[in-house]
Amino acid sequence: MDNDSKNENRYRTGVEVRRSVLGDQHVDRAEAATTDFDLPFQQLITEAAWGTVWSRPGLTKRERSIVTLALLAALGHDDEVAMHVRATTNTGASRDDIREIFLHVAVYAGVPAANRAFKIAKEVFAQMDGVPHA
Repeated sequence: MDNDSKNENRYRTGVEVRRSVLGDQHVDRAEAATTDFDLPFQQLITEAAWGTVWSRPGLTKRERSIVTLALLAALGHDDEVAMHVRATTNTGASRDDIREIFLHVAVYAGVPAANRAFKIAKEVFAQMDGVPHA
């Protein structure tokens, strides 16, 4: 199999996994917003993150979700935290899991990072539940 075929397979796998984790609506929005400028970036994350890492058999989607949320919270990537909190409805990570993740972040990455992650998760949960959030 040549490199182009491998990349195409990895891309197709990546799209499938990305849709299964983030949902069709999110992926459709991302694809619709893609321009010639960021197309190579979208291909990169689809192939590398979703087609290579998230599709590996070593961890479940729930476990990958937990690791991802901890890393994103620790690094202060707020938009990505929100996106991956929403994705837990597809990965099997529960709200109890998310609370434990962010408690872990507080100890190992700092209280401010965890505080921000808790705030984001509460906002996302309120949106998901259709409840106004102050």
